[in-house]
Amino acid sequence: MITTSVRLVPGIVLRPAEVADAAAFARAYQRSLEHLRPTEPVRAADYYTPAGQEARLRAAVAERDAGRAMPWVLAGEVDGGSGEPEVAGAITLSQITYGPLRSASVGYWIDVGHLRRGLASAALRAVCALADEELGLHRLEAGTLLENTASQRVLTGCGFTPYGTAERYLHINGAWRDHRLFQKILNDRNP
Repeated sequence: MITTSVRLVPGIVLRPAEVADAAAFARAYQRSLEHLRPTEPVRAADYYTPAGQEARLRAAVAERDAGRAMPWVLAGEVDGGSGEPEVAGAITLSQITYGPLRSASVGYWIDVGHLRRGLASAALRAVCALADEELGLHRLEAGTLLENTASQRVLTGCGFTPYGTAERYLHINGAWRDHRLFQKILNDRNP
């Protein structure tokens, strides 16, 4: 498990996500619901509540503790109304595999109020470094909807290269959707 925190930009820190972030995540998802809808699976209404986020985060922390995932939050300044840090986004390594593969999938999203500030790129660069240096991974992969050119720019700007298209790859916004696949080789060390 990684415990490192990384300052991404003034006022935003990348740190491991915790169950205690549930209410802040619920507020961020509620603010960003329409922005995220085209790129997210259809979810039950309770997913966007503090209880739904607590359940999601408990599962994510269990995956982290088992070494299969690493969820981070992009934590902002303390929200004056709640007294809790604001969630500016999230990035997660999932399907972490060791042995000869030493790979993981990466996914991320940015809160609608924090777009176009370079946060996705800063978070992805930080996670690539942590995946290499602290987890000892060899490769990361990511997929985007074909029309998600903003995310494709983030990936290519962070050194990911496209390697194919997966037809009907994920069920997104109510339909099986094609995805462009990207990868980044982090190092060529022996496993």
